[in-house]
Amino acid sequence: MQTTIRNITMLLTGAAALPLLSSCMNDTEEESERPNVLFIIVDDLGKHDLSCTGSEYYETPNIDRLAGESMNFTNGYAAGQVCSPSRASIMTGKFTARHGITDWIGAPTGEDWRKTGRHNKLLPPDYVDHLPHEYISWPEAMKKAGYKTFFAGKWHLGDEGSYPEDHGFDINQGGFEAGGPYTGGYFSPFNNPKMEDHEDEKGMSLPEKLAKETNLFIEQNQDTSFFAFLSFYAVHAPIQTTQEYWKKYRDKADKMGIAPKGEGFEMGHFLPVRQVQDNPIYAGLVQHVDDAVGQVLQTLEENGLDDNTIVMFTSDHGGVCAGDDYATTNKPLLRGKGYQYEGGLRVPYFIKVPGLTEGKKCDVPVINTDFYPTVLDLIGEELKPGEHNDGKSLVPLLKGNEMEERALYWHYPHYGNQGGQPSAIIRRGDWKLIHYYEDGRNALFNLGEDPSETTELSSERPEKAKELAEDLNQYLEEMDVKYPEKDPKYDPELEKQHLRQVENNLLPRLEEERMRFLSEDFNPGNNWWGSQVSDN
Repeated sequence: MQTTIRNITMLLTGAAALPLLSSCMNDTEEESERPNVLFIIVDDLGKHDLSCTGSEYYETPNIDRLAGESMNFTNGYAAGQVCSPSRASIMTGKFTARHGITDWIGAPTGEDWRKTGRHNKLLPPDYVDHLPHEYISWPEAMKKAGYKTFFAGKWHLGDEGSYPEDHGFDINQGGFEAGGPYTGGYFSPFNNPKMEDHEDEKGMSLPEKLAKETNLFIEQNQDTSFFAFLSFYAVHAPIQTTQEYWKKYRDKADKMGIAPKGEGFEMGHFLPVRQVQDNPIYAGLVQHVDDAVGQVLQTLEENGLDDNTIVMFTSDHGGVCAGDDYATTNKPLLRGKGYQYEGGLRVPYFIKVPGLTEGKKCDVPVINTDFYPTVLDLIGEELKPGEHNDGKSLVPLLKGNEMEERALYWHYPHYGNQGGQPSAIIRRGDWKLIHYYEDGRNALFNLGEDPSETTELSSERPEKAKELAEDLNQYLEEMDVKYPEKDPKYDPELEKQHLRQVENNLLPRLEEERMRFLSEDFNPGNNWWGSQVSDN
């Protein structure tokens, strides 16, 4: 099949839509001429977890190359600070307040929250526990447009009856209700009920396995237009890597200078927070992902598809600096996954349109609800504003034009596992306001001048704080959201005792673990250590 960027560039320059390119083109030729779409999402990857976005410790040459061929949206956001809400927003083009999946599916709510032993002031509300079937999801829209659809990796948007194949994907490799690689870890055998293990995969990493299945799909469907959704389980906990990669990054941390014991973490509001990028296990897992991305990009090139494939790359939220495996830091952004700050919401956000985007950057705030309408626009399909209600096509920005300023909204009435606080957020222009559900206060930041959120400005700019608070409150009322409720059994002294235990016990234990990972004789003592980087 002859591939060309002609189709994409004709669309972006206002030429005829793809189905009308030639009146004598038959259906098969029309389908094969339409651009393919590859969407790549990494779980828990922080904004600064790539060398191209500022990390001096992690190495990601393949993703860096993709970024160099893409438009880099420097103010790219996830629609949620934890996984299921954000992923539902990608699939639907709707903000979390609209689709109702406001926490990771499986998180405790109401009085069940007390079982966590956190002794918090509020009880989080219920949430929608699967991707609603009444929506026309992004893959369903692509399927309707004539695309062959494929999903590989993490789903976490419902259990039986609400799997990828129930929402528009023709093929599902590895997607079910699990939010992490809990059935088999990051090395073969994976024991995933939605993905077959093979004898020749011994020692293969899970990112490499997902790349392998994606490559097989691409090779088998190169004569039609395809939509491949590659959703890595990595770099979600429990993090694992090979001995080879652990040693590489252990030695690199040593060469860069290991922060002394006691300087790797600081106490946050509820939990300790990592302050340095020096976890060699996590660094190795990041490289496994980069290897896998390189394998898929190579498959596109080897099959002559790279010039006719739109590639998108992102994460579902910020990196994990607290909770889970305390794996990374998102500095200079504040905090990370689960938090209301930029470290929890800002993500890598790259869109490659061959012949158009190479080396470009855009500072306009965009969000992951925008992927759905952007792709429809790029392939010449009519937009579906009644479906992707909160997503906007980014084609004007890709073409170097402007877009009308809009407000972005977040609603997270939960505490979560990472130490964030129940809150609602609005960003409009450079201004961001956080409303805290525990005490009703508002915090105002100017992200244009202070992306690290170091200076709270509500007392200096009360008119701006009032304006944004009214806008946010009106939006939440229109969405008829669910709010957390006060826990009638809340005891402030019990909460204080719990936080003292965290600071006195967990914080020093994390520092001990950090130094252990970096010791020359470290051995995790389990079966993944024996795995080697596969040649497959």
